[in-house]
Amino acid sequence: MAKAIMVQGTCSNAGKSLLCAALCRIFRQDGYRVAPFKAQNMALNSFITADGLEMGRAQVVQAEAAGIVPDVRMNPILLKPTSDKGSQVIVNGVSTGSRTAREYWGDKRALLPIVRAAYESLAAENDIIVIEGAGSPAEINLKQDDLVNMGMAKIADAPVLLVGDIDRGGVFAALYGTVKLLEPDEQARVKGLIINKFRGDADILRPGLSMLEELTGKPVAGVVPYGRFDIDDEDSLSERLTARGAPALVEIAVVRLPRLSNFTDFLPLSRIEGVFVRYAEQPRALEGADLIILPGTKNTLGDLKWLRESGMEAQLLKRHAAGAPVFGVCGGYQMLGQTVSDPENAEGGGSLRGVGLLPADTVFRPEKTTAQAAGRLGTVEGALAPLSGAETAGYEIHMGETKRRAGAKPLQTLRRGDETVLDGCQAENVYGTYLHGIFDAPDIAARLASALAAKKGVSLNAAACDTARYKEGQYDKLADAVRRALDMELIYRILEGKA
Repeated sequence: MAKAIMVQGTCSNAGKSLLCAALCRIFRQDGYRVAPFKAQNMALNSFITADGLEMGRAQVVQAEAAGIVPDVRMNPILLKPTSDKGSQVIVNGVSTGSRTAREYWGDKRALLPIVRAAYESLAAENDIIVIEGAGSPAEINLKQDDLVNMGMAKIADAPVLLVGDIDRGGVFAALYGTVKLLEPDEQARVKGLIINKFRGDADILRPGLSMLEELTGKPVAGVVPYGRFDIDDEDSLSERLTARGAPALVEIAVVRLPRLSNFTDFLPLSRIEGVFVRYAEQPRALEGADLIILPGTKNTLGDLKWLRESGMEAQLLKRHAAGAPVFGVCGGYQMLGQTVSDPENAEGGGSLRGVGLLPADTVFRPEKTTAQAAGRLGTVEGALAPLSGAETAGYEIHMGETKRRAGAKPLQTLRRGDETVLDGCQAENVYGTYLHGIFDAPDIAARLASALAAKKGVSLNAAACDTARYKEGQYDKLADAVRRALDMELIYRILEGKA
């Protein structure tokens, strides 16, 4: 049975996910079989495994860092918010429908055996399990029936590293307060403190570190510097969504929908030298864009209403009329069609007129399509013609079925296992697809950037990027930075139960 170590945080976005990824990489580099685990994740950025099951993106990143194939056992419960009060609940990779927070908490005890079984199965196959908590373990209103923080630590009998984010301020109070709000047996599980995202001279911190150790009785395992690593983000707290850049040769605007999902689809575009990808929340942010992308969403009808009411739709149509190409992925593809309807209440019911740029109609059904797929683009017309014939690979994750109208042209041919389907639609510089990860293929991002540059009349030296090799380099960079920052001898003593 594997040994376990758990990373918990004083708050959301303290850096737990990246630190877990770093530990997975470090333990792998040191010769161990290691796997990540998070009992319950809440995120809109999900992934489909080879067997068609859905899991959180953070555990996919951690699995890649560990050098293993993502497995739904690493994240047995995934919550995907559909509104301010409700979420789709995915158990062992399969959607069980949407529930309010009150309904979910009422059913939570029934999920404990599922969490335990997933963890024990992974632990039987590995040397080390790196467990990630969620939010903070000191949310005293949520501690009853907890299965993701201290509740999970008890199931796995795992020592805990508690992480605080110094970049947002108040890190000493956050670490001290979190420890003191825990029950005595929970405090005893905390074996080390980590200060994350530090900028500046660490010597300035030393007096505070000593006082923190005296007040809590816990050693500080390290101060991790603020770093920039091009690694897939988990959710809407990502700094990418608010990043500002200098003027670039090619500018791509991704509409930041309220329930934006899987925005990692566009990371390959941002890696092309001379290209800047910005996330647009207001109509004026679409001005000057050489390409407008409508991304995925967990609530197509709700975000289509927002698109219309915010003025974004009108600006998108104006930019398209001026010659800017438009690309929709998944929910964005659905919005670009003529109609979107929900007769079986899969997303709350109702019907809306689409943006109207593609000759296609979408009807929602309760059944969810989740599959990995690979294919080839057909003859692409208009501004993105250089993409013609390019090979693609990715995954589908959607509840709608979109039908092209008579004479409408698909974008590509996809293979899902033994099944071959025509995917997407294109018309007059507007393109849509259900395939997430379409830009990950080695040369598609480069071809697209070059096509946009040529249309604009500028020269861009866009080189193809091997996404898998690039990610490997980023995981090594992350691991090197964290290994230097942490007292790894202490970490191993904690892991062995000797500290």
